[in-house]
Amino acid sequence: MSTLKMYAIPDRFRKTENLHIVFWLIKDISWAMLWRPIGLIMLVPTITVALLITWQTRLLKSELYHNLAVVFWISANGYWMIVEFFWPDFDDLRYYSAIPFGIGIIFIAAYYLIILPNEKKRLSKSAVTVEVPNAFIDGSNKE
Repeated sequence: MSTLKMYAIPDRFRKTENLHIVFWLIKDISWAMLWRPIGLIMLVPTITVALLITWQTRLLKSELYHNLAVVFWISANGYWMIVEFFWPDFDDLRYYSAIPFGIGIIFIAAYYLIILPNEKKRLSKSAVTVEVPNAFIDGSNKE
């Protein structure tokens, strides 16, 4: 038997995340193609679904911090897109997108430098190991 740490996201959350990817791609394609109306319209559901995902997974610290970083990333991305759409002659305005990008990096850094090490310390004091048969790990379990 082997020990394998399992991580699962509920199916309803996974569907929301997949929809979010579609929204994000349409927004970014619209930006790249300079399709202003579609890019602006798609910014709203992209940020809205990012906030929804963040709210749905708020009880899992790893998910919360990563999803907060994504919210700030999309916000920075959206600001940059709007600047390029409406003020292309003012290229310096895009540098302000570094503020929400930086906030996103702070969330990631806080998670990996503070939260995760503290969780590992706490878990090492009260760890529970579950043994999983190798057949489940290598996929040879045929039903």
